[in-house]
Parts: sequence; structure tokens; C-alpha cells
Amino acid sequence: MKKFFTLIFCILGMVQNASSQKYSNDKFPDGSEITPWFKDYTKLELKSLGKQYKITDHGVGTDSTKIQTAAIQKVIDKAATNGGGVIVIPKGVFLSGALFFKPKTKLYVSEGGVLKGSDNIADFPIMASRMEGQNLDYFPAVVNAYGVDNFSISGKGTINGNGKKYWDAFWARRKENPKCTNLEVSRPRLVFVWNSNNVQFQDVKLINSGFWTNHFYKCNNVKLLDLYIFSPHLKDKAPSTDAIDVDICTNFLVKGCYMSVNDDAVALKGGKGPYADQDLNNGANKNIIIEDCNFGFCHSALTNGSEAIHNRNVIMRNCKIDGASRLLWLKMRPDTPQRYEYIRVEDIKGEAKTGLAVFAWKQFFDLKGRPDIPLSYGDNVTMKNIELKCDTFYGVENDPNVRLSNFTFENINVESVKTNIDKSLINGVTFNNVYLNNKLVE
Repeated sequence: MKKFFTLIFCILGMVQNASSQKYSNDKFPDGSEITPWFKDYTKLELKSLGKQYKITDHGVGTDSTKIQTAAIQKVIDKAATNGGGVIVIPKGVFLSGALFFKPKTKLYVSEGGVLKGSDNIADFPIMASRMEGQNLDYFPAVVNAYGVDNFSISGKGTINGNGKKYWDAFWARRKENPKCTNLEVSRPRLVFVWNSNNVQFQDVKLINSGFWTNHFYKCNNVKLLDLYIFSPHLKDKAPSTDAIDVDICTNFLVKGCYMSVNDDAVALKGGKGPYADQDLNNGANKNIIIEDCNFGFCHSALTNGSEAIHNRNVIMRNCKIDGASRLLWLKMRPDTPQRYEYIRVEDIKGEAKTGLAVFAWKQFFDLKGRPDIPLSYGDNVTMKNIELKCDTFYGVENDPNVRLSNFTFENINVESVKTNIDKSLINGVTFNNVYLNNKLVE
């Protein structure tokens, strides 16, 4: 255990000390300005978060084996009633089910402090929620913020989803029925933030979630700074533990984070289904920047979809990739109209099985009686300044229901086992100074 946390601190130090690139004439891919908000990396200070409510000073015990959901929630409610404040998790382990933060309340997890999720799903009462591109009644997360503007999670402690029991249940169900869906097995997320603006998470360790790790739905102005996000993928495989799910958000910054999970790292979502673009619960992600991050194992570093209808102005830059299955993935659902546009991936170094992946995502799709297959689009995608080792760099599928246009590959040096590049699959594709196994791509 000591060696494990030593490794964590080494990785965090590596991430936090990563040098940021200076980007001149910095703009989003569609030419719009990147606002100063994206350049402000100011960390929150405990003393500035309002009145402090240390949970052990307000009736929460120190027995790490006792579920203390009600006692911790009582502290949150007290702070809210008194005009707000910050809930402080001190050193020690505190076991809890679903907690609901109220307006003007925040969470601080002290170094050495652990907020640990219950592994009993009964501690997560079903309620209105959002999962996999649809609004439905579902289990809440360990930490929930519904309509809490200025919500924050800070400190150098840990929020531990304690997910092994949920993972084992999922794999047991999948063994019984290989076609079982993710929602068939009851399991909670780690953090869920809904309809909240000006949100900031910093420095904490978010580990071992039972399901998705961080899920943001209909939020604006979200900053995630220097987080450590982890779930295992080897001995204890943690299914569907996406690091960050961005679901209909505008202005979203992920900076200096380490992500290694047994699914997608940053996934941009927003709705699914043959008429998803007509559902007011669904929508677009706009103005997303992922920079100065390190990626360990994940199914993809940056994923569009699969439950997404529109992603626009997405930048991933100055990142290191070590063991991702894919660098950039455009998941194209044959049952959902999708548009992924103005995406730029630049200044990337590392290893991934696939550089660019574009193919039909047919898992659990359902046209629900729609007679035609809706078309999907990928447009204005740029990959530049990349050094990558991979099995396949250009993993683009010939799909009659997908229209790809205006892709640019520039200043790229790739070592790849498979070398086939079919330019005809993209309407308007440019290769400029791209070397594949030391051979210039003409």
C-alpha cells in the first residue's frame, strides 16, 4: 500500500510539473476566441471557501466501518441552512452512501482523508438522473450536486468509490448474458453534477468508482485541475469507469490531470437515439479544452460519443499518452444523428493502439422503428505535432452512413504496424509533413 501511494504522488508530481505550451494567436478550431477564463488556473484556498464544517466536529464518528450517510448529510444541510460553507473531511476514512450538496456548499477532502463509497447499492436511493444519453430514474453518485452553482471539490485527499463489489457483479452478469447492458447491474457513479455553473475540482484523488467516475450534465464553466483519476484494468477490471463524462456542457477545461481507467478517459456525450436531436434533454458540448494531461490505460484518451449528437470546438493538446487503446475516437452510432466538428488534437507524444479511430458503434443500438439510418458527420478535424507509436494510425472505416470532410494531418511522426491510409474515405483530406515509419505520406 505504501508503494502504491508513493507511485500516486510521483505521477501527480509529474503531471503538475508538466510544462504548459505557450500558444500564440490562440483560438478555437472554428476561429472563435478562447476567452481569458480558460487561462485562469487559480487554485481555490480553503480559507476562502466560507465557514468550515469539519464533519467530526458535528456528530460524525471515526469508525471507518460504519455507514455515516445520514450524519454527513446532516452536516451538509446544516451548512446550507446557515448560509453555506465548506464540508471538511479530515484525516481518516469515512464510509457513506449518496450525499447531496446544497446551494452555497462545497467539499474539501483533507490530505489523508478518505470519503469512501458504500458497496451496498441500498445506500443509493433511485431518483431522477441521467445515464448513457438518456434521462431516467437511476442511482445517484457518492457525491451529488444538483443545481449547485460555484460547487467545488478540493484538497489533497481521496474520494474512493469502493467499487470492487459492483465490478464483480457486472462481470458475473456479463458471464450469464454476454449481451447485457451497462444499466442492468446496479452500481453508482463517483461524482454527478447536474445543472451547475462555475464548478471547480482540484488536486483530489478520485478512484475506484463503481460506474462512471465524474459525470457533468448541463453545466457551464467547469474547471478540473491537477486531478488523479484511476480505476484498475488488470486484475480487478473496473467496467465503464470513464474518467470524465462531459454531457451537454459549454466552457470546460481539463488541465494537468492524470487519467487511467478501464474505459474512456474524456468522453463527450449528449444524447442517443434516432430522434435524439429533437429531445430537449439532449444537446451539444461546446468549447472543451484538455491540456497538459497524462493518460495511462484507457479505451480512448478523447472520445466523441457514443451517446452524443453534437460536439463543437474541442481541443486536446500538450498531452502524454501511455497505453491508451485510441488517441482520438469518433464513435458513430448507426441509430443517432451525430455531428463532430472543429476538433483539434495537437502536441501529443506517446503510445496508443490506434491514433485516429472512426467506425460504427453498434453496441446496444436501436432505431426504434425509424425506417432510415440517420446520417452522421465528422468535419474540420485536425491532428498536428504528434509523435506516436501504434498498431494502426489511420483507423477509418468505410461507412455509408457517415460523412467525413476536411481532415488535416500535419507535422506527424508515427511508427505503426499497419500502414494503410485510404484518403478516399474523407472528402478533403490533407497530409502535410506526415511520416509513417519514416516514410513521407504523399
